[in-house]
Amino acid sequence: MSRPLLVRAVDTAMDRSLVLGYTTIGLAVRRMMPGWPADPPPRALAGRHVLVTGASSGLGAATASGLAGLGAVVHMLVRDEAKGTGVLDRLRATNPGAELRLWRCDVADLDDVRRFAGGFAAEVPDLHAVVHNAGVMPPERTESPQGLELSMAVHLVGPVVMTEALRGPLAGGRVVLVSSGGMYSQPLHADDPGYLTGDYSPTTAYARSKRWQVELAPLLVERWGADGTTVATMHPGWADTPGVRESLPTFRRLTRPVLRDDAQGADTSVWLTAVEPAPPTGRFWHDRVERPTHLLPTTRGSDRDVARAWAWLRDAAGLDEAAAP
Repeated sequence: MSRPLLVRAVDTAMDRSLVLGYTTIGLAVRRMMPGWPADPPPRALAGRHVLVTGASSGLGAATASGLAGLGAVVHMLVRDEAKGTGVLDRLRATNPGAELRLWRCDVADLDDVRRFAGGFAAEVPDLHAVVHNAGVMPPERTESPQGLELSMAVHLVGPVVMTEALRGPLAGGRVVLVSSGGMYSQPLHADDPGYLTGDYSPTTAYARSKRWQVELAPLLVERWGADGTTVATMHPGWADTPGVRESLPTFRRLTRPVLRDDAQGADTSVWLTAVEPAPPTGRFWHDRVERPTHLLPTTRGSDRDVARAWAWLRDAAGLDEAAAP
């Protein structure tokens, strides 16, 4: 169903207001407006294999639950196996008959990512989608085992390395990168991917890495599109996740009455994974609608910035230059 002009205007106004658009208010209003994209039909993913990273809590666990409810064979990737086992048991209890499997991997450690992907590809030859949800917000600047700033390792480099290693099983499938509305506040910072200059801020580091996801998505589309694979970036709005509770206590205290629950935050990830036909590739989404990638002119980088960022990512992820776009 097309969206009437007035509906689009109201939706955009809520989106720009943040408080209305990113909270439970925005989702509730949008669901009632004409043109709200339809839910995937029951059992839309029956028998299809989907990989969800960061599935031991918050949005990741909710995404796994939503996909399992649509019949998917859900592979839950976690760093803490004991914690993940508890979530796995809970999801099995709330989704009777669902097929769920737990895998362990530290997405920040590229060696561990390659180990996991090799074993996974050997067992799962046909992968419908991967939802890159794993996230971190360390209070101090921290480096991965390969010396990358941790936010960049977990949110960008690790997912790219994992997807590269799974290109065979994933051919013709979907990649969903869970970004953040916080990325709107940051430019690309292609000159400082390691956050080596200036005073470190956890929230800024998080937003910067999410900006990199969105800016480089078109290049990933060119690279993985050769396999028939689509790429989507999205942001969940303001959800009451473990990360918010641990890293943003003041923000949570002020906004808690209107924060989304995990299922509401995961809604668009589940929709992007399950809806048919696949949504247009390379777009940025929130509440099932394509959104702009910039709201401020100061965040717009040049083609040179994007090329510099791509060169850094290609080097950090060990991408084959001959296969690059």
